[in-house]
Amino acid sequence: MVNQLQFTTHSPAQTKAVARVLAREILKTKAQKALVLALKGNLGAGKTTFLQTLAKSLGVKDQILSPTFVILKKFEIENPKTQFLHFYHIDCYRLEESKEIFTLGFKEIIKNPNNIVAIEWAENIKGALPRERITLEFKHLGKNQREVIIK
Repeated sequence: MVNQLQFTTHSPAQTKAVARVLAREILKTKAQKALVLALKGNLGAGKTTFLQTLAKSLGVKDQILSPTFVILKKFEIENPKTQFLHFYHIDCYRLEESKEIFTLGFKEIIKNPNNIVAIEWAENIKGALPRERITLEFKHLGKNQREVIIK
């Protein structure tokens, strides 16, 4: 879908605008497996803010909150213009080994072409991540300034 894009944002509104652009591209995608988004970045780097807007732009009606204590949440995508029906939000912050993700049905989730799977703290399960994925790196540069790298 993308080679590498780099954005520097100066407000949460600009970070959200980047999420809306990515959502438009995702909605055009035809996938044979789940579309996996691997998010990396320190606490406060903007990952959850980005995902909230991305999910809403994809057609998720429910509010996206950080699933740190639940690890995995599934949402319905209500958009007839896309093949995607489900949005999974996974937070791997508390996982210590890649294999822990498999107890949640991860293999089946990432095989289904109707799923979009957004994984925060993806570096904690890098051994379990599919080769085909979109990686998003978030860097906190200042009070409201963020860098978002999509590759």
